[in-house]
Amino acid sequence: MCNLPGILRAMYSQEQPASVAAVDDKPRVGWGFITLHALAYTGTWLALLTPVLVTIALRVRHLAPETAASSLSLVLGLGAFFALVGNPLFGRLSDRTTSRFGMRRPWLIGGVICGALALLLIATATSIAVVLIGWCLAQLAFNAVLAAIIAVLPDQVPAEQRGTVAGVMGVCLPLGQVSGTFLVQSVATSTLHTFMVPASICVAVVLLFAVMLPDRRLAPGQVAPLGWRDVIAIYWVNPRQYPDFGWTWLSRLLLVLGTAFLNTYQPFYLIDKLGHAEVQIPTLIFQGILVQTVAIMAVSILGGRLSDAIGRRKIFVVIGGAVYAIGLWVIAAAPDYPTFLLGMTITGIGHGVYFAVDLALVTDVLPNRWRDAAKDLGIFNVANALPQAIAPAVAPVILALTGGNYTWLFAIAGSIALMASITILPVKSVR
Repeated sequence: MCNLPGILRAMYSQEQPASVAAVDDKPRVGWGFITLHALAYTGTWLALLTPVLVTIALRVRHLAPETAASSLSLVLGLGAFFALVGNPLFGRLSDRTTSRFGMRRPWLIGGVICGALALLLIATATSIAVVLIGWCLAQLAFNAVLAAIIAVLPDQVPAEQRGTVAGVMGVCLPLGQVSGTFLVQSVATSTLHTFMVPASICVAVVLLFAVMLPDRRLAPGQVAPLGWRDVIAIYWVNPRQYPDFGWTWLSRLLLVLGTAFLNTYQPFYLIDKLGHAEVQIPTLIFQGILVQTVAIMAVSILGGRLSDAIGRRKIFVVIGGAVYAIGLWVIAAAPDYPTFLLGMTITGIGHGVYFAVDLALVTDVLPNRWRDAAKDLGIFNVANALPQAIAPAVAPVILALTGGNYTWLFAIAGSIALMASITILPVKSVR
């Protein structure tokens, strides 16, 4: 029988429940909760990825046209470092928050408001230095939001629904991308609007989710002070002690690194290789992300539900990474925009299959889902942030060595994505 009193005591204390089964013995969540969760996640990516895909590149090109590529690399690379540092840190702080408003809610509200203000700073910037400061602040703020949103999955969702919910969340990132590029092309005549319309939508949906969230709470005095070992542990999960978490982390890092080359250099690829005018870029990127998102939505939710039904995760991750690699290779060889759209469609299928299940898989292999969920998922999210620093640092080297050849850039990106499939195979605790 379900030990309901014990579970309820654990919900409002830092004490670990007696068994993993008790941690996962939660009531099923309804579609109302799933919808609000997905809207908040989508809104956060809308505000955070639209600058990466379109607006920061165009802003940098406007402020420093002669050094656009190197300035963009500096801004995105340093911003990614702040995301890398911020996500585990805010995740750990969220795990230890004893506010009467809950563990996750304060970070959702504070993070989204600060993030919107940081984007306002970028939109009104008159120099690359101000853009850099604004983007670093935005990365810190929105990663506080992401750390709290992701932690809601192990907090609230039972194991038998995680594939389904992860499948829905797998749609959120690309949906945020396509929504952002659509909004940008709709308000392209105003720099302020290209940044602040996505930010305003993000604020609205995250605040709605924060208000409605049945948040976990910790009572004051039940959290021990942080020691030096605890500070180090914010950024570390021992891969020897928890190898399945380590392999899953590495797989995500490689897949996102492959996508980072594409996301970061799409504007320059379309201008320099395919020969399109700068004024066309927002529309062309929107169309590419639209076909990618349609493909993702076609397979993601179905993949998550199928994973729950058959009780398997790894095979979906393996197939997803391989298909994404094929899509990047098609883009690498593309002689024209229609072929580029074909490659984007294939990457969408791969993305949908991979991300539909990968988040459920990592939740299943977390070292401690109850005590350290947000912190450990913050470490996992480093695999999302770190490629945003690696790609801008490595891509200029590849382009310099190949004479500015984007075929080589995306061919290498495809090979990296294929390695994401291979590195998930050693995982043993999840089928």
